[in-house]
Amino acid sequence: MIYLLFGTLDALITDYINKIIKKENIADINISKYNEDDLISNIIEDASTISLFDDKKVIIVNNELLFSSKKSIDTTELEKYIENYNPNTILVFVVNSDIVDSRRKLYKLIKEKGKIEEFNKITNINNYVKKLFEGYNISYNTINLFIKRVGNDLNSLSNEAEKIKIYKINDKIITDNDIISCTHEKIDINIFKFIDNIINKNKKESITTYKEMLKVGEEPIKIIVMLANQFRLMYQAKILTSKGYTEEDISNLLHSKKYPVHLAIQKGYRYTSDVLLNHLEELADLDIKIKSGEIDKNLALELFLLRI
Repeated sequence: MIYLLFGTLDALITDYINKIIKKENIADINISKYNEDDLISNIIEDASTISLFDDKKVIIVNNELLFSSKKSIDTTELEKYIENYNPNTILVFVVNSDIVDSRRKLYKLIKEKGKIEEFNKITNINNYVKKLFEGYNISYNTINLFIKRVGNDLNSLSNEAEKIKIYKINDKIITDNDIISCTHEKIDINIFKFIDNIINKNKKESITTYKEMLKVGEEPIKIIVMLANQFRLMYQAKILTSKGYTEEDISNLLHSKKYPVHLAIQKGYRYTSDVLLNHLEELADLDIKIKSGEIDKNLALELFLLRI
């Protein structure tokens, strides 16, 4: 069987592959993985070869270029293989992208000979979480609490669910207190909202956001650099826009993607160039003081936020 699994929901793709492996009762020794660095000839040779240990084997190929409309590689040999593929090999192509080029011959062949599945959206996240806790006693309200605290990212939900299941392996009963004890509440950290609070001297909100970022493991210096980068982009975009440059011009000139530039221009309208430049200079000075040991990195940004 030939599969093409594509989309941004990695956790669902992994779960789908695991179900194939479980259904076909494939041992670990009969699972091979390839990526963009591997030769197609090696993949075909592996797929064509009969397993020495069992009837069936799984080959997972994670290579976006095989189905890309922009950058691609010659797939002629793969197409020949799929025309007459080894029925004892389950060949799974994985593309961690929201789109694939359906015009490519390889795509059309897999659609004809195999199966294509898209993983870009989930219709019911509660049902997904319920499946994560399969075999455990957990109420609907506790599931909602779990989602509220962890967020909607499927990889995060899967990882956090595994931690809780290990924690409750003995009685397999998961309560609200278990969720609260084992997870951190996820705060939607919007960098531009953070910047707005800094510029508008909203100390309470700024410090709350900063502390939440520390809780989820962000390094103080990284936060300073992240803020400085955004202030710099907003300042540069504002200056260039005033000189008549378009969004596309600015993206090319600054070697930045269009969407961040679009947001920087949009948000930058609220503030003068002097305000943006002043905060950029303050953050640069803060960075120097941390690196020179003049100020503790854990206190530096908090003191800055209190001072604004």
